[in-house]
Amino acid sequence: DEATDPSVSEENWECIQRFCDQVKADTEGPLFALRLLAHKIQSPQEGEALHALTVLETCVNNCGDRFHSEMAKFRFLNELIKVLSPKYYGIWSSEKVKSRVTEVIFSWTVWFPQEVRIQDAYQMLKKQGIVKEDPKLPEDKILPPPSPRAQNSIFDTDEEKSKLLARLLKSSHPEDLQAANRLIQSVIKEEQEKSSQVSRRVNTISEVSENVRHMDELLENYRRHELSPADQETLQALFQRCEKLRPLLFRLASEAVADEEALAEILQANDKLSWALGQYRQVVASQ
Repeated sequence: DEATDPSVSEENWECIQRFCDQVKADTEGPLFALRLLAHKIQSPQEGEALHALTVLETCVNNCGDRFHSEMAKFRFLNELIKVLSPKYYGIWSSEKVKSRVTEVIFSWTVWFPQEVRIQDAYQMLKKQGIVKEDPKLPEDKILPPPSPRAQNSIFDTDEEKSKLLARLLKSSHPEDLQAANRLIQSVIKEEQEKSSQVSRRVNTISEVSENVRHMDELLENYRRHELSPADQETLQALFQRCEKLRPLLFRLASEAVADEEALAEILQANDKLSWALGQYRQVVASQ
């Protein structure tokens, strides 16, 4: 209550630190802390909600893996989503609170790429139009990586950028902090492009597998002369869709030339697709 007191304009860092210490000391600290924080973040008082978000971010940076694991569960993520959703508290939550919640969830997709539920929750918000575009970090606010930082952070794969970021963040010069922020945003953009490529690849390969499976079933019925007119139309539509998927697979292959495993998946999907198209031509088109 003290750490999120809406009557106080400035953050009470002494209380926040004691809160973090209690979270780390108690076996069930992360679970109880997130329940309390969810309630405070959903407060109709803007000041209380914003203070609670500051406490949350501080816990993320200081309370370790147990806290990260608990916050990445749908149970807590859904409570944050309620603040943004017009079906719940989004109708009266202030724009400042909603913007901050969006920024928090987005930052977690960057610093915790291995947490699938966080990625799914954020993508769902974008698909529903609740989040129109990825938030931009203010020039005067640096989003530090959690400490200890989660493994597989995007900076872990580039030692040179990681060292540069560390040096810039330690500087007291405003221009260095702004440079650090630009570096973070550029790496985020690169990571988003990679994530988008992975998403396209996974979705396309999945669609190829499903279409090939469905075509195989329909072709088997066609051979037996057991295919209804409606199913024949479905079969033709599947064939046309599969033909359109081929150039898409070629584009995905050109993007994945540096990733042997991804390239192998794409080529395997292309083999399945070629086989299905060949079967269709052999069984249906020939007649």
